[in-house]
Formats: sequence, structure tokens, C-alpha cells
Amino acid sequence: MKLEHFAINVEAPLEMADWYVKHMGLSIAKQIKEHPFMTFLADESGNTMIEIYKNPIDQVPDYRNMSPLIVHLAFVSEAPDSDRKRLEAAGASFVSDDTFEDGTQLVMLRDPWGLSVQLCKRGTSMLRNY
Repeated sequence: MKLEHFAINVEAPLEMADWYVKHMGLSIAKQIKEHPFMTFLADESGNTMIEIYKNPIDQVPDYRNMSPLIVHLAFVSEAPDSDRKRLEAAGASFVSDDTFEDGTQLVMLRDPWGLSVQLCKRGTSMLRNY
């Protein structure tokens, strides 16, 4: 089996989609601009997507007050320090910056809606085709 997408219920899916397209390099694979405002965002490979929507059938999690260890979106970054500055200028907020013995650097931020976003520069890539 192959992962197609990971879905999350969010407060402002259309605005969030625009931000992720503009600042994280994602593209809109499919979008419905009325309830439940479903948007599929594809990474640059086109092989993996996240789905964001607002469905009142269940609650939108309080991402701002959740530990990033509960849920976060992780993106490959070749320059996490400069990406951090660029994203902070676009409304993200800093959480942490960790570097490990193998050269891996993990920068944790929160997007403008409080969802945790991790910038990953691995000492050795774990992705097959990256």
C-alpha cells in the first residue's frame, strides 16, 4: 500500500491552503470552495498530499495548545535556518531547533493557525527518491 494523504480538520482551510501554496511549495490538487472547504495539497513530487477541511461534525483540534509531538507536518528543508526566518516573516512562530550527532537538524514552527510544522534537514535522507 502507498500513502495517498493525511487529513486534518482545521479552522480556516481556504486561507491555510493559500499559505501552504505560497510559503511551503505545495500545490492544489483538488479544492472545493464551499462546505466542507476540502482542499488536497500535493508536495512537489505529486506523490503525497495533505487534505485540509472544516467539517463541523467534529471539533477542530486546538492545535495551538497541542504538543508538536502529538501531530506535526514535516517538510524536507535544505536550509532550515533561512526557511525558518522566511516562514516567521510569513506569520509562523518558532517552537524549537534541534541538531543531532548525525547532522540532522529539526526546526519546529507553528503555522499562523497553530498547526506544528517541522523543517527537516537529515544527516542522511530517509526518503528513497529525494
